Amino acid sequence: MDLLVVGGGPAGLATALHAARAGLDVRVWEQRAGIVDKACGEGLMPGAVAALAALGVHPPGRDLRGIRYVAGPRRIDADFTSAPGRGVRRTTLHALLREAVLAAGVRVEQRTARHVEQDRDGVLVDGTRAHHLVAADGLHSPIRRALGLNRPHRTRPRHGLRRHYTLAPWSDHVEVHWSREAEAYVTPVADDLVGVAILTTTRRPYDDHLAAFPELRERLAGAGPAGPVRGAGPFRQTASTRIAGRVLLVGDASGYVDALTGEGIALALAQASAAVRAVTDGDLTAYEREWRRLTRRYRWLTHALLGATRPPPARAALVPLAQRLPWLFSAAVGTLARPAGERPGSGRPTG
Repeated sequence: MDLLVVGGGPAGLATALHAARAGLDVRVWEQRAGIVDKACGEGLMPGAVAALAALGVHPPGRDLRGIRYVAGPRRIDADFTSAPGRGVRRTTLHALLREAVLAAGVRVEQRTARHVEQDRDGVLVDGTRAHHLVAADGLHSPIRRALGLNRPHRTRPRHGLRRHYTLAPWSDHVEVHWSREAEAYVTPVADDLVGVAILTTTRRPYDDHLAAFPELRERLAGAGPAGPVRGAGPFRQTASTRIAGRVLLVGDASGYVDALTGEGIALALAQASAAVRAVTDGDLTAYEREWRRLTRRYRWLTHALLGATRPPPARAALVPLAQRLPWLFSAAVGTLARPAGERPGSGRPTG
């Protein structure tokens, strides 16, 4: 086998699709059965929509025209200028990627990777040998930890909670509502379904957090919850490197700052392509360089926004500031809309 992918979420499945298209003998291991739900905002940036289309995957859902920041009566919109994003259920996206992988002839097995060994010729995972291993096993990657690639940090941990509500979307924008302790991300994902994800450093029940957004809570009044509250986090995860011998880390397993900018899927898709290219070119060190280039914008913007909004007075001032400087807010949203690694105005990857 040329490539074993551990992790059958979007990052792992996209890696397998790219590998199959490159002519590699690839297999996917995923420890959970069937289609897996996950607490995420479910808003695909335009770059992610384009990357999925290049793989032949066209998820249904709701077009997203831009991002709206809301703080009480104050609000400001910034539209995507090139193409819309897409609000889509995580389970729908997972199912479509899995179908595409199976159609490409890739085997997806329900297995857990427990023991990884390497030599100069390949990787041995629980008795199965492959030339290379991609660990796409999520935010708290067991493979990253087993290889000693976790790097500690001291920032206050942030977590996410998400619930769906059965009601017609009232906006074609992702709404980001700001309070002193949390943000609420409202994403239309179907004609009769809205997802509301809350990101915060404060551990409280979902409904207690929602109480900090009275206008949003009023909009949701009378709407039935469509499923349970799901949680994720802590978000901040750091790896010392993305490659260890013949192992490459892809997606959340490769390191993550925060879900605040909504770029997780877009980054995972770009990393999947870069990892397979490094394998086929026989130059794994190129993947580390490419990973840093692809994630540079995300890391810079996310760290800057987290740092700027950590004090409660700064959080309260964010939306009024965006209203006074709409060009700056539009420029930031335009940056998020571009594919990972693309040079502004060029349509080409940055060097």
